[in-house]
Amino acid sequence: MSESSLTSVLLLVAALQVKHFICDGPLQTLAMVKAKGFYGKRLGIVHASIHGVGTALSLALFGAPLMVIGQLAVLDTLVHYHVDYAKERLVRENGWGTNDGYFWWALTADQALHHMTYLLLAWLVFKL
Repeated sequence: MSESSLTSVLLLVAALQVKHFICDGPLQTLAMVKAKGFYGKRLGIVHASIHGVGTALSLALFGAPLMVIGQLAVLDTLVHYHVDYAKERLVRENGWGTNDGYFWWALTADQALHHMTYLLLAWLVFKL
């Protein structure tokens, strides 16, 4: 891989991580957080969809083809939704709160899976 290709991959991953911060931070409401542990709740879907839009914008900045942008944005939306749902359900079913170590394990696993998704998306952009 050339240095410029490696730089592009790393910059895309960085853009997706910034997108993640924005979508999981300022753009996420408390109502969205509460909805994520209940499958099919509208606000959980809205939250994941906001991530999908952010992913589409990030990929567009790097000149990805429109079809690839659409497919990967949908993939990110679906993965994000299901990772959040699984984490929230696990935390709620076990009654874990911020004072429990397992809560932080679940949160860290959730975030790691999201960031591994971004590595996959970057790889797919440059492979497709």
